[in-house]
Amino acid sequence: MVITMEKIQDTFDPKPRKFIVWLFVVSSTIMFGGFTSYYLVFAASKGKGHGLILPDAFIYSSMVILASSVTLFLAARALKKLNFSLQRNLLWVTVILAIAFGVMQFNAWGSMVRTGATLVGNNAAISFIYVVSGMHLLHIIAGVGFIINALIGSYKHIPAAKSQYRMEIASIFWHFIDILWIYLYVFLLLNR
Repeated sequence: MVITMEKIQDTFDPKPRKFIVWLFVVSSTIMFGGFTSYYLVFAASKGKGHGLILPDAFIYSSMVILASSVTLFLAARALKKLNFSLQRNLLWVTVILAIAFGVMQFNAWGSMVRTGATLVGNNAAISFIYVVSGMHLLHIIAGVGFIINALIGSYKHIPAAKSQYRMEIASIFWHFIDILWIYLYVFLLLNR
């Protein structure tokens, strides 16, 4: 019996793959929850937090990542309306905003180093800022991969189910790392 490509494409079931992404989201939530719990215990035992005024680049990067979530949401809506050109443009804008977020994170780290707040020093609470923002930046890179996968799908003539799946996966992961960054930024602001 020969299975044609159409039959394989017709039987595409995204549920198991979405489940894997949701597992990754849950495990990342647990990991960052562990980081912040450690920080709270550490700060309580030392009687102090990181003691820094966070760089302005962190607030600007927060605005950029929020804007990227909006553009990704609009790209998903454009796909549902079958406006592929608008979807592509919005996905490109999302990628550009993601790169801008990464650049702003490096600028924030540079600003911290210039004030004497180094990764390796005598204050582990300051090192924590580098660790959580660096781990978040790794998640941003993974998220950009999902967005680029959706972007490539928008240029190919793939079945609608696969195109929708790519967009949904990118949206789930990207909105998660957006919310995660807002949580981390607010956590750092409140635990100085």
